[in-house]
Amino acid sequence: MKKDDFSRGDQMNIFSIDIHGLDWFRLSVVATVLPKLMSAAGVTIYVALLAFAGALVIGIPILVARRSRLSLITRSSVFLADFIRSTPLLLQIYFYFFVMPQIGIVLPPITTGILALSIHYGCYVAEAYRAGLEALPTGQRDAVTALGFSQVDAYRHVIVPQIIPFLVPTLGNLLVSIFKETPLLASIAVTDIMFVAMQHGADYFQYIEPITLCGMIFLVISLATSFFVRQLERLVSQVWLGRKTSHG
Repeated sequence: MKKDDFSRGDQMNIFSIDIHGLDWFRLSVVATVLPKLMSAAGVTIYVALLAFAGALVIGIPILVARRSRLSLITRSSVFLADFIRSTPLLLQIYFYFFVMPQIGIVLPPITTGILALSIHYGCYVAEAYRAGLEALPTGQRDAVTALGFSQVDAYRHVIVPQIIPFLVPTLGNLLVSIFKETPLLASIAVTDIMFVAMQHGADYFQYIEPITLCGMIFLVISLATSFFVRQLERLVSQVWLGRKTSHG
């Protein structure tokens, strides 16, 4: 058949979509898959919260290394953090899951996922810590030094209480980002929401309902997390600093 014989009607058929009303979104499928997704949501929340806690911890040594007086340590920590932030998270997940076993380090999929998310976002948390410290006026540190505070007491009683209100919004946004990155773990068989949705689609060739519901669940999680962060920010500002935020 010549190229010219390819009729206009045939060209239009390539882009045609046969929807048949709303039959493509079936409530019977929703009733079947929704309980599975809600159960898997527990795995997603568990992974995200543990990864966030891990990132909060990992961010501390990265910050300490970056503020070290030794140039080699400082430059190494900056290079490592920049490298991790500049490479795809999926690549890092594959590295921990496929490469590390070849050197004798084998971790379960869910542990691998938590580790990858923790290290990746730990670099962002370290930046948040650094920005919070730099936002503190230099006079505050001079004052605690003049008053004879030890470094531990200075951070505990003066520095940390003042930088926490600066950290809450940033850390809250990172928590939301971690939630939205968890679907990547489906690629290494972590049974989160996305894994269950894709498994149902593959088993029954029904992708529209589970993927749509998956998006709705993530929307609810993100909105709920954002609301919680705003309330926490307001509470921290009122209790710790005795003032109200601009959120009203």
